[in-house]
Amino acid sequence: MNARGKLVLGDCLDVLPTLVRTAADRFDLVYADPPFNAGGKRGARAGTGERARGTTAYTDEWGGLDAFLAMLEPRLQAVRDVMGPRSSLWIHLDHRTVHDVKVILDRLFGRDHFAGEVIWVPGNGARKKKGPSVTHQTILIYAKGKQMIWNTDDPALREPFADTSLRMHFKNTDSEGRKFRDRKIGGKVYRYYADVGRKLGSVWSDCPAMNANTPLTKEATGYPTQKPEALLERILLAASNESSRVLDPMCGSGTTPAVAKRLGRFFVGIDRSTAAMCIAEKRLAAVR
Repeated sequence: MNARGKLVLGDCLDVLPTLVRTAADRFDLVYADPPFNAGGKRGARAGTGERARGTTAYTDEWGGLDAFLAMLEPRLQAVRDVMGPRSSLWIHLDHRTVHDVKVILDRLFGRDHFAGEVIWVPGNGARKKKGPSVTHQTILIYAKGKQMIWNTDDPALREPFADTSLRMHFKNTDSEGRKFRDRKIGGKVYRYYADVGRKLGSVWSDCPAMNANTPLTKEATGYPTQKPEALLERILLAASNESSRVLDPMCGSGTTPAVAKRLGRFFVGIDRSTAAMCIAEKRLAAVR
């Protein structure tokens, strides 16, 4: 535990009800990265060794899709119950269960609380020999109330304009040397600056998984399915403020807590894997 948050060893289904006693205890942002129902066990890499031969981090065997969903649904309900009025849930899934989980979330939150989705492209190559490979993952976003925290002007939600657009449209320069274009829409003139960039879309391909999954990088811990800090940093900057409380109910190696601590957010990370907690604690101790 530290001044800006804590890690809790246990099942989030049991832990979450103990965390919120007053309205001020509720969380403004939840990022959840549950198992993918992919089958098998996942090992944590020790040093430069192979993950498969390392300590078992978690088991991803549930006895079929229905059993997996039966495990996940009450935990998602527990998450919903600790969220604040302007909070959002970002749940990270892949093709195996994303459609089924969306049906559950539509029921728990209400279909009109679906705020959007992010298509995350880890950057891994195709593997299937027959038929198309799925080389993306999906993050579903649900708002607890009518209006979630959304920092639309944060640089984390901007990307450079396309080169063609810069050449064709940004031909004007202001007194400070900044290139811009003016667009008249509905009788009103809007000014766009080239150095600000355009609003980021829903496909994120600039946060490669390799940053978190190769022992050659500083942030890699050897934990299986670790997500890159750049991905979590964008989510936190987009959907939380410095005064926000951030929750990761299945935090694994502690990427969310580590980024939250670095950004000055209060955090709670929960996981029932002892191996995960050991890695996350060590990781947090190195964040200043």
